[in-house]
Amino acid sequence: MYDAPQPAETGPQESGPLSVEDSKAALEGAGYLADEPAALVSLLAQRLGKPVLVEGPAGVGKTELAKALSRATGRELVRLQCYEGLDEAKALYEWNYRKQLLRIQAEGAGGDDAGEAEAVMDDIFAEEFLLTRPLLTAIASAEPVVLLIDEIDKTDQEFEAMLLEVLSDFQISIPELGVVEATTMPIVLLTSNNSRELTEALKRRCLYLWLDYPDVEREVEIIRLHEPGIDERLARRLVEVVGMVRELDLKKPPSIAESIDWARALLLLGADDIDAKTFTRTMSIIVKHRTDLDLVAERVGMRLGGGISTAGS
Repeated sequence: MYDAPQPAETGPQESGPLSVEDSKAALEGAGYLADEPAALVSLLAQRLGKPVLVEGPAGVGKTELAKALSRATGRELVRLQCYEGLDEAKALYEWNYRKQLLRIQAEGAGGDDAGEAEAVMDDIFAEEFLLTRPLLTAIASAEPVVLLIDEIDKTDQEFEAMLLEVLSDFQISIPELGVVEATTMPIVLLTSNNSRELTEALKRRCLYLWLDYPDVEREVEIIRLHEPGIDERLARRLVEVVGMVRELDLKKPPSIAESIDWARALLLLGADDIDAKTFTRTMSIIVKHRTDLDLVAERVGMRLGGGISTAGS
């Protein structure tokens, strides 16, 4: 059996923030300006020991919420980045086949006794040959962690089914070793860009949070939190222009992180306003596709005081 301490108790936890305001303050101290729903679900995730499914468009701060929770709680962040074709070997664990083969060769050189061969087979499926991947790392950790399962919508339903044991019981079954149960309760966040509908079985096991782009006032606050040197007037102008860009039918609207990057660039350039000239010089910070650049230059450029050409840029 896998040598692990007693499993952690699931259910309500005694540690963590005691109120939504405490949760907001902790996240803000970690550099994340949470609205009430985000602060509430973060509180409940810690107090109830339930996973959280966070859905919303790309770039609204889903991954950053997990990072902020890690900083706010002082827990290590264990991240599983999902992608099409992700399987158990990359998410849970796999065996170190090269090391196993070397052990077989070393111990098999002594003879062909059946008992010895069986002992060798048992030996090579010991813990020392196990390569832990993010899910097992989080479950087996002696210290509490934040587990981020990022962009779960990129995987398939079979992968979701595999996750159910982890999310329901905070345990992982390894046929050769037994059941590994969590010794400390992880905070689990799953993010999705909503590119496909997730299964009801997965959703039932999670608290739910929908994150969207913030309103003007909140995005101004976010930018000034990360870039205190920017004055409110310029920050507001930046957010208004970013809003114009997001209104268009783009391949990828600007993320909040890109808004912050733009603010930093404007400060570096000494800009005190965003006119057509400043916009054309810096718009590639928030617009990353060629066809989007052309559309944004035409539509937003006109609103800023004249069309902007991207030819040769």
